[in-house]
Amino acid sequence: MEPTATLVWTQYGVCLLAIGIAGVKLTDYGDSIADKTGMGGSWVGLVLIASVTSLPELAAGITASTVALLPDIAAGDVFGSCVYNLALFAVLDLFSRRQPVLSRVQRQHVISAGFGIMLIAIASLGLLAAQAGMPGIAGNLSWTTPVIVIVYAASIRTLHGYREEEVKEFAEQQPDRYAHLSLQQVSKRYGIAAAVVVAAGIALPYVSADLARVMDWNQSFTGTLFTALSTSVPELVVTLAALRIGAIDMAAGNVLGSNMFNILVLAIDDVVYTGGSFYADISSGHLMSAVTAIAMTGLVISAIYLRPRKRLLGISSWASLGLIGFFLLNTWLSFHLGNGPAH
Repeated sequence: MEPTATLVWTQYGVCLLAIGIAGVKLTDYGDSIADKTGMGGSWVGLVLIASVTSLPELAAGITASTVALLPDIAAGDVFGSCVYNLALFAVLDLFSRRQPVLSRVQRQHVISAGFGIMLIAIASLGLLAAQAGMPGIAGNLSWTTPVIVIVYAASIRTLHGYREEEVKEFAEQQPDRYAHLSLQQVSKRYGIAAAVVVAAGIALPYVSADLARVMDWNQSFTGTLFTALSTSVPELVVTLAALRIGAIDMAAGNVLGSNMFNILVLAIDDVVYTGGSFYADISSGHLMSAVTAIAMTGLVISAIYLRPRKRLLGISSWASLGLIGFFLLNTWLSFHLGNGPAH
């Protein structure tokens, strides 16, 4: 029986709500565990925060690449999330009552932004190579997958010292909301929240595929816009929490670091994909989101160096308006260029 549009939109709303609520709790519980164990300012604390915000992308990507066999949904989620994450800088600007956010970000974040551009570009080259018929390595595995893993590991190694200070600042300033609970109790709740996020992440590829079918949209469009929106909610939660306590560099590091991890998720999707060549089976239209993410990252780098002080129309800086413009253009192009037959 074909699902109705009302049913599919309701299912999508439930997934979005589940990730939104559980994602907020997951972030709070993760911070509480970091406080109770004393690892808030450690490398483990950084990994904990990174895993929390990227859990939906990982769950949705693995599901879409294995049992669901919906590679366009997986790729759209990754590249779309990169675009959404960068648009968060414009959202932060609206909540920053002082000077524009990017004028307050330390210039060391250019390093993670640069690594992000490199990783997105490598993934894009893998897509182009597969579309051109270049064979993979070890069967259908793309040659870019081991390169992405190596570059990601090198970037984390390089950024270790910088990010450790940001996480320490965030952990020290953000109060433990669950000081009255034991570590065991918080860990149990953390596990439950994580299970909810994973369950919603597993359901999302199927819901996105149904959404594409009932609305007569391309899967690359639903993956880029709707799946990515849902899985980007935890990043929004962490960045707003960091902004609230004045940890601007933690917010910036979370956005740029999440984009780096998203491309690692793409490499994982390639490894676990059971339908053939992952990059050969996805639409070349994802290159548009990749190029948009690279352009938006370049704009962020420019703003970090130029330090925009004025708000245009009293709303936001020129950099934030540029990010919003890129985001809207990517959305419009994703819809209109994806109006061909579903992949």
